[in-house]
Amino acid sequence: NNLMAAQMTNAHRRFLQVLLSNGITEGSEARKLHQHCCETDKVYYAHDKLDDFISTINSHLQPLFMQIRKGISEDDGRAHYAVVNLAETEVTKMASDYTEIELELFRKTMDLIILSENGFASSTDILNLADQLKTKKMKKKEAEQVLKVFVEDKWLSEKNGEYTLHTRCIIEMERYILSNYQDVARKCNICHSLAIQSQVCESCGIGMHLPCVRKYFRGQTEPRCPKCNEFWSCDTP
Repeated sequence: NNLMAAQMTNAHRRFLQVLLSNGITEGSEARKLHQHCCETDKVYYAHDKLDDFISTINSHLQPLFMQIRKGISEDDGRAHYAVVNLAETEVTKMASDYTEIELELFRKTMDLIILSENGFASSTDILNLADQLKTKKMKKKEAEQVLKVFVEDKWLSEKNGEYTLHTRCIIEMERYILSNYQDVARKCNICHSLAIQSQVCESCGIGMHLPCVRKYFRGQTEPRCPKCNEFWSCDTP
């Protein structure tokens, strides 16, 4: 295996350490980091070889059941990178950082977001769950504080009192979400990543991220579904 034979240099190790400490890194930052690590370690750098550079790291992470995975922001379509622990399922990755009651609130919030039509849950709906938790009831003020921490830790994103899953959460929990929400979770028909905020074809049911919708229908006078070719009835962003 050529990839396994590729040497893990100090540049690779430095890159991995930064990704681990960041939790998630935006694509342009990852490219800058790639250049910085290679130049600091005086190893060969090519601006278009970031994916190869990451593949080498991944080949060495494989026995540890870890992987650097790429995902896209559902907001603007920009690439992001996160280190995923493949051995951990469900929200066990979060278990060391949060209490049982906080994890229950997170799971219920995730339910609301994934089962919603637009991939968002209002703070009102989430806070109404606080006194229905099985672990123990949580005061609304307490729940507000916990939500704030989930946003700071990049598991949730918040805009005008509406919450959705952060890009980090989508990258790290994609497999969990696809297997636990099989009836509703779908992959984007264009980029094939998990789509939480998406538009759905009324005829065949495929979904597409909003940035992917924007790109796909750019310049088309009459947008048609890429799968069934029926008229795309959603308002294209």
